[in-house]
Amino acid sequence: MRRVVPIVWLLVGAPSWATTLITVDEALKLAFPGGVIERETVFLTEEQRLTAEKEGGSEVSSSIVTRFSAKGEDAVALGWAYLDTHRVRTLPETLMIVLDPNGTVRHVEVVTFREPLEYMPRVGWYEQYRGQELDDDLAIKRDIRPVTGATLTARATTEAVRRVLAVHKAITGSGVGR
Repeated sequence: MRRVVPIVWLLVGAPSWATTLITVDEALKLAFPGGVIERETVFLTEEQRLTAEKEGGSEVSSSIVTRFSAKGEDAVALGWAYLDTHRVRTLPETLMIVLDPNGTVRHVEVVTFREPLEYMPRVGWYEQYRGQELDDDLAIKRDIRPVTGATLTARATTEAVRRVLAVHKAITGSGVGR
C-alpha cells in the first residue's frame, strides 16, 4: 500500500500548468502570415536603455535586444515582434508583443506561462492592447481592464507592453518604426 501513496501524489499533486503554449516560430507565423521574417540583435546604448526605462516605467534588464522584423513579398514592412520574459508572481512568463509598421501594438501572444493557468487571463483580455501606444493611458484601470484573480499577470503584461514600446521607440528614435 505504501507504493500507491507516492503514485497518487504524483497524479493528484503534480502541477497542472503549462510551460510552452506556442513556439516562437509558430507565433511569428501567426503574426506575419506569408511574411519574410528576420531576427535582429540590437545593442542599446546606455542612454537608450535609460530613456526606455524612464518612458516605459520599468527596468530594461539588458542592453541586448532581440527583435524580429517582417516584410511582405513586396518588401513592405509588416511590423516587428519582440519577446519579453519577466516574472509574474514567482515564475517567468514570455510574451511576444507584435507592433505594426506605425509602432503601435497589433497583438500580444503568451508564449510561455509557468504560473498556474488560473492566473492567466482569457485570450480575449489580451485584445485590449491592440492599437495601444506608449502613453499615460496604457495602464491598469485606464485603457487596460484589471482581471480578478490574475492581478499580477495583468500588471506584468502591461509593464511588458510598455517596456517593449519604450525600447522600440529608443531603437527607432520615435514611436513609429523605421
